[in-house]
Amino acid sequence: MQRTSIKITKEKLDLQECYNFVEDDSCGGIAAFVGTVRNDTQGKEVKQLDFSTYKPMAIKEMQKIADATLEKFDVKKIAIHHAEGMLQIKDIPVIITVSSKHRKAAFLACEFAIDTLKETVPIWKKEYFSDGEVWVNAHP
Repeated sequence: MQRTSIKITKEKLDLQECYNFVEDDSCGGIAAFVGTVRNDTQGKEVKQLDFSTYKPMAIKEMQKIADATLEKFDVKKIAIHHAEGMLQIKDIPVIITVSSKHRKAAFLACEFAIDTLKETVPIWKKEYFSDGEVWVNAHP
């Protein structure tokens, strides 16, 4: 049984696909984190975001996060999907879903996965404002 689904794509992310992957008869809880592009950063109006990645390393790091989540928390399955390319306000750059027998493990695992992704995965975003642009999250 496959317990992880990792994806980086230029296609629109699909919450139902992530939900369907983690759904399991033995689980009583599914937690989801859906990141959306907001229209404001530190008081500046955001027009759009451009996500870039070093895909082979990003996939590898996302798999490490999924494996660590399965090991650290009592969860059955996890999906981590991230978009790349230009996204508009309200678009979805990241979805994480986790299933477990009990809700608390699902919530904690989901939070751990998104926090770790933002710290360790080589994905960068360029924020476009009405008066210019800036790269953010320039890590690894």
